[in-house]
Amino acid sequence: MNAVRRKKLMWVMFTLAGAAIAVVLVIYAIGQQTDYYFDATAIAQGEAPQDKRIRAGGMVVAGSVRRAEDNPLNVEFAITDFQSTVPVTYQGILPDLFAENSGVVATGKMQGDTFVAGEVLAKHDEKYMPPEVAKSMKENNRSGAVPSSEQYNPAEKVHETDTLQQ
Repeated sequence: MNAVRRKKLMWVMFTLAGAAIAVVLVIYAIGQQTDYYFDATAIAQGEAPQDKRIRAGGMVVAGSVRRAEDNPLNVEFAITDFQSTVPVTYQGILPDLFAENSGVVATGKMQGDTFVAGEVLAKHDEKYMPPEVAKSMKENNRSGAVPSSEQYNPAEKVHETDTLQQ
């Protein structure tokens, strides 16, 4: 093999090796940013990994929201998919639309039996439910689980006033 062909072959080999390394690094980076979704039943059954970032979703159980007396930014609440309930702790400011009996998706880590959230996302209107939560609840309701009236009360429409029409 002459020198010119050898040089071209070396450039092709280095280019292919560089491209392969770039693809591996991109796939690794995407894998590190992927958060897998688990509903309350999957978490309660131990399917969620410990100390790995995941997303957990469900409805906030009525009467479960508690704030620490010494620091109101420390919040504890529970989420449910109407089959199982998982306790959640969060430190920070909750979204304005966060409320009991509403859908949430939280990102965080499991520590023991408690989900420690780093971010909490709430619904944006009375008819919206995060797609993952809606799918989990639909599957659970197919298997016979029916939400009790204490756990789920749809938001009531705020009465309208005539003050702006004057």
